[in-house]
Amino acid sequence: MAESKNKCGQYSADYLKFGFIPSLSDKQLPMCLLCNKVLSNEAMKPSKLEDHFRRWHPDKIGKDLKYFQTLKDKVQKRPTVDKMFASTSQRDDGLRASYNISLLIAKSEKPHTIGEKLILPAIEEVLKTILHKPASDIIKIFLLSNNIVQRRIDEMSYEIESLLCIFLQTTYFFTQLDEPTLPGNEALHSSTKK
Repeated sequence: MAESKNKCGQYSADYLKFGFIPSLSDKQLPMCLLCNKVLSNEAMKPSKLEDHFRRWHPDKIGKDLKYFQTLKDKVQKRPTVDKMFASTSQRDDGLRASYNISLLIAKSEKPHTIGEKLILPAIEEVLKTILHKPASDIIKIFLLSNNIVQRRIDEMSYEIESLLCIFLQTTYFFTQLDEPTLPGNEALHSSTKK
């Protein structure tokens, strides 16, 4: 018995003269540039595409290929949800990395200018040497100037202080203040949660 083969029609550049491009979501399906309708793969035949064009867009008959090329360029350049989330995600990742690097700078007790003077050039060198990618676009995401690192450290310390204050205000505990036993007459404070 002969099995029926399910053949998919392939897009041809000639279909642009009828106002069709491959669908943005599935390249196997034709999409009309004029009404944004995605047709089935079975419709990926010149006669069916021309039939759709003549039936639904008779006012566009006679338009030259340049008109449809301009429409195609506009459709491909317009923002999609994926593109918007990708750029947002990349910015969020850059912001997260910037905070994490600021935390590392604070923990190392180095000057905050080390971010611009050492860390950014090191990241750029890694991207160029190992990943063979242009670093300029990625480096723009990391904001590590002296003032920004200081601001990030201040924000993190304020957040930790706020969380500690909330914890202490909502938790029952007792405190004990001992005689100064540390060098420099510093008081030793201990608290225990019940």
